[in-house]
Amino acid sequence: MQEHMHRSPFDIIRHTTEDGSDYWSARELYKTLGYTEWRNFRNVVIRRAMKACEENGRTVADHFVQSYKAIIGGKGAKQEVTDILLSRYAAYLVVMNGDPKMPIVAMGQEYFAEQTRRQEIGEALVLGEDLLEDQLRLLRRSQMNIYNLQLAEAARSAGVIESHDFAILQDHGYRGLYGGLKARDIHARKHLKKSQHILDHMGGDELAANIFRASQTSQKLARDQVKEKDEANATHYQVGHEVRTTIERLGGTMPENLPTTEKSIQQLQREEQKQLEHRRQPSLFDEPANDDPPKV
Repeated sequence: MQEHMHRSPFDIIRHTTEDGSDYWSARELYKTLGYTEWRNFRNVVIRRAMKACEENGRTVADHFVQSYKAIIGGKGAKQEVTDILLSRYAAYLVVMNGDPKMPIVAMGQEYFAEQTRRQEIGEALVLGEDLLEDQLRLLRRSQMNIYNLQLAEAARSAGVIESHDFAILQDHGYRGLYGGLKARDIHARKHLKKSQHILDHMGGDELAANIFRASQTSQKLARDQVKEKDEANATHYQVGHEVRTTIERLGGTMPENLPTTEKSIQQLQREEQKQLEHRRQPSLFDEPANDDPPKV
């Protein structure tokens, strides 16, 4: 139970074939995304995803595999229903065609984007290629979104529900990590405009420190069963301070002294999109050449 609290819901419903390929059940995915009617999900979201798959030059049947599963109906009666097994690429297309206003859909988009980036980075490391700082920033900024969502979920039990309360919670974590600086102080130190977000102008190392802060705080809030806002704030400050102390002990650069990046995450994303369009086959969708459909 504790383990599931700190895993992405998309990891929890992920399945693996005998050859190590990951796949997702559309029947499980639609519930996780917050949809209530399978028929509408299948006829709208999945059909759009299939069309996108075809338009990108992929064979739909390789990524959307028709299947059947038994479910328990009324009075315990078993009945067989259709399901669609989705490759990672297909699952990504499905969440990309979901309603972005639904928080869990947005989280799904971040999740599958991160998984694909991890694969690309892993392949680059296997080939002995250097991991560019820009790629690292894109990956860690995506991870930061997910860890902030997990932190917000863990803090709900302590009554941190309103956006104002979460902003206060975040400030306590920043103060611990940045030697007393709040978000607005960090913003000013980086000489950012009012519309610019501090996380979008952090380098890879600074993002890594903040990811660790958020991750450890969400785990501690759950582990200690924190129920009060003040205690949650104090916990976040404590964890941030511990991360700062560790950096200092190891002789690292304090996060407030790390350089502000010239390019924002949004600029990097636009540049990447242009490269993807130039390549015609979006790298975000690329999978190993020997990728096979899920075997059932």
